[in-house]
Amino acid sequence: MVSERDLMGGLAKGLKVIEAFSAEHPRLSISQAAEIAGLDRATTRRCLLTLAELGYAAYDGKYFTVTPKVLRLGTGCLATMPLPRIVQPLLDDLSIRIEQSTSVSILDETEIVYVARAAQRRVMSIALMPGSRLPAYCTSMGRVALAALDAEKRRALLEKSHLEARTERTITDIDALMAELEATSARGYAIIDQEVEIGLRSIAVPLQNLRGQTVAALNVGLSVTSASMEDLVNTYLPPLLAVQADLRRMLV
Repeated sequence: MVSERDLMGGLAKGLKVIEAFSAEHPRLSISQAAEIAGLDRATTRRCLLTLAELGYAAYDGKYFTVTPKVLRLGTGCLATMPLPRIVQPLLDDLSIRIEQSTSVSILDETEIVYVARAAQRRVMSIALMPGSRLPAYCTSMGRVALAALDAEKRRALLEKSHLEARTERTITDIDALMAELEATSARGYAIIDQEVEIGLRSIAVPLQNLRGQTVAALNVGLSVTSASMEDLVNTYLPPLLAVQADLRRMLV
């Protein structure tokens, strides 16, 4: 156990401020960043001004935005992970064969983090790329990742999540989500019908290693005009399962 006196509080607070920025909140005032980060306004102001001084953020006098320099913090991490290098060739091949966008993500507490992507066309209003984050509770990859956990851990993460209704179709009731995760675990895949964004459907399968442990998730995302929910399963589940089987032999 690390002693509290060995920890650097300022660094921890700065990282919280960086994490306040997201696809949903790309521009933040000091007050907005403080609320999301759970810090007082004065501390948040110092963190943001420091980030701006070091080139990790831009400031227009009212709002802060992160700059491309902040990608250095995540790019180095992704570059050292074997998972993206292993899955990207298969992801590229799959995307070309089915002519749809495909992605691989990992679970990070209440969110999924994209680690690889092969985009045939843009299917969401926000641009997705390695490093992008989305809530786990309402995404197909998030649900297969959550479904791989035991019931106690699933509920604990759902209780920590900000369960907002992103669309009128989004499931936000914890008991209903628990039931959906149980169903996802039983059938071995998750399907989402416009819960993240209107007009978007997706299907995902878990990526497991030789020991049967779920280490990531693989999905196909497409517009509602491309396939019905029945077609989503009939057309895209078989190629997803084929890639799942190929990767099982490669993942540790």
